[in-house]
Amino acid sequence: MATTCISRPSTMIQLRRSKKGTCALRNNHICNYAPANALYSLAQIAVKSNKLCLGNWSSSQSRSRKPMRYKFPVMEWQDCSAEIDVDVPCSVAYQCYSDRETIPQWMPFISSVTVLKDKPDLSRWSLKYTVFERDVEFSWLARNLKPIPNQKIHWRSLEGLPNRGAVRFYPKGASSCRVELTVSYEVPEVLAPVASALKPFLEGLLLNGLKRFAAVAKDYDKEVKH
Repeated sequence: MATTCISRPSTMIQLRRSKKGTCALRNNHICNYAPANALYSLAQIAVKSNKLCLGNWSSSQSRSRKPMRYKFPVMEWQDCSAEIDVDVPCSVAYQCYSDRETIPQWMPFISSVTVLKDKPDLSRWSLKYTVFERDVEFSWLARNLKPIPNQKIHWRSLEGLPNRGAVRFYPKGASSCRVELTVSYEVPEVLAPVASALKPFLEGLLLNGLKRFAAVAKDYDKEVKH
């Protein structure tokens, strides 16, 4: 642990940087603490007019004020879901949804999905859409986890936009099923100001996408039968 000292009459200031963060000590008492990932620099400390300054605060000012608190944005995770009844058997809906590269046909905000030829469990996704008058574009690499045939498809991102999700298929009869889609994602910083409205907005997109999927699945079922 590195230690830097700045002294003046009757006062000793020590700055210690460790794995936990950076501490400023006066006479062995902690007077300030910054997390390790704070933008905290020794360059902020200057000696001017025989007064020790921290940023824009002198030592006399800091004694009369509460210790500075460092605030850092915490990225919020949101969970969205949508479901729909589809007039095809679970097996057909499962097979149709398993073709990841066709997903942009019913989810228009997904601009492309490319399955890696040498690693078919991996796929690259691109998203382009206008969200509350903001043109956004994101991409990520996803891994499909071990599926449960005719029951569940699920994935998680490995890089890019953090997200995970699942599609579940519930039989409702010999020729129909319920499809339930759940998606969890980290709210991108650019959309943080509209985070409270983002969930209902995205759930609307997912539901509209599932409505399109219901039509695509019916056409797929007809092709399979023929």
